[in-house]
Amino acid sequence: MFGSLLVYASTHPFRIYDHFEWQAQAWLEGQTAIRYPVGTMNPCSGNACFNDVRPVPSPDGVPRGDIPFPPLPAVVLLPFVALWGREADGQLIFAILAAIDVGIAWWLLGRLPVRRAVRFAVTVFFAFGTVFWYTAQLGTTWYQAHVLAVGLAMLAIGLSIRADPDAAINEDDRPYDPGDDGGAAAGRGLGARTVGVVRGGIDRRQFVAGLLFGLACTSRLTVAFGAPFFLLVGTGGSWQRRGLSAGVGAAIPIGVLLLYNVISTGALFHPGYQYLYELEAGFYTNLGYHLDWAIEDPRYIGQNLWIMLFQGPAILPDVYPAGLGNGQALCVDPGAVRGLFDRDCPIAIPRDTGMSILLTSPAYLFAIPALRGYGANRLVTGSALAILVITFVNVMHFSQGWVQFGYRFSLDFIPWALVLVALGMQRIRTPLLAVIAGLLVGVSILVNFWGVVWGNVLGW
Repeated sequence: MFGSLLVYASTHPFRIYDHFEWQAQAWLEGQTAIRYPVGTMNPCSGNACFNDVRPVPSPDGVPRGDIPFPPLPAVVLLPFVALWGREADGQLIFAILAAIDVGIAWWLLGRLPVRRAVRFAVTVFFAFGTVFWYTAQLGTTWYQAHVLAVGLAMLAIGLSIRADPDAAINEDDRPYDPGDDGGAAAGRGLGARTVGVVRGGIDRRQFVAGLLFGLACTSRLTVAFGAPFFLLVGTGGSWQRRGLSAGVGAAIPIGVLLLYNVISTGALFHPGYQYLYELEAGFYTNLGYHLDWAIEDPRYIGQNLWIMLFQGPAILPDVYPAGLGNGQALCVDPGAVRGLFDRDCPIAIPRDTGMSILLTSPAYLFAIPALRGYGANRLVTGSALAILVITFVNVMHFSQGWVQFGYRFSLDFIPWALVLVALGMQRIRTPLLAVIAGLLVGVSILVNFWGVVWGNVLGW
């Protein structure tokens, strides 16, 4: 954990995108909308260069705008902003929280039936071999939300696994029957089981797991689609009671978020997302947005799935790749020699629209052997369903997470992916496969180091 903090802090750049600090300051003023715009657009100062703000009527005569993002990161920053105002270093605070997330990952993986070497390898993979490294060291608005959501989701998953050890060891070949639950519900029909759920009441441990999961959703909304996991894994004696207990816990923070939306905007779902969609689609014409499509639209699946699984870097480019699309010519000097991190004449540049998770983090491939337990192992089945549903929702979204290194939306499902990677590595039985696992983790780290350096070189 301390080693990861040292790395995150040493690669930490300064960026001005700190929406949540402005949000915390607005709350301290008794307002839900931030002061906006403040400063100048070019050069960027204050928040005048923020695009992700919707101007709103001001009740106090101060120009203001509201932020559509779920506000939990601003809640975390609130005491720091109360003490130091806008001088509070939100990027550093979230780098510390990211290092804590690495400790949580170690704890989560310790709940699984895996060897200590596997636990260590997957923790290192998470910290430095995924886009979590880029996220942790950058720590601007969108990445603060990811850091908080990942840690809370891992806590929720770990608590559920700890309360339900049978979910991690049910490795037989017969399909898992969610109504069986080790015989607890045997011989009962759906109506009888439902009555049993009501009589049994809320399971406290599953309720706490659901509460943590709900808090994660108030940082990143799409994490909510990992809910099927808590039907299959956890305590409570039956899938109905597990789901009810976790659902009641999750409903509390999510209900508070919806209430906050109503108070601050008059709508249950924040209207700022539609405003930003129209703004970005009209301005960034080279990103493949279509205003006649919905914000979540199946027609976006093809282009976003391509980015997530197949898009690579620009190799031997003559101009900077699309996205920012400044069209700057590269290697204009006939005698120029390409360099690994040469901004003017590079060997390869990451694409700011995103890159394949299989290229940036090839150790994810070890999740595949774990999928042999799908249908027979509740932990595998629940994790796979969470990943599948979250991914489906994300690739329907109009935006792919730009500007970014890699594919940052993968952080919405990474807590469940780490479970599968660890279970897959646990199946390694030969020295050759152990060497391959080490190589894939090593390559993942090197690629993400390359991405972190390039992100800072390009000022992303």
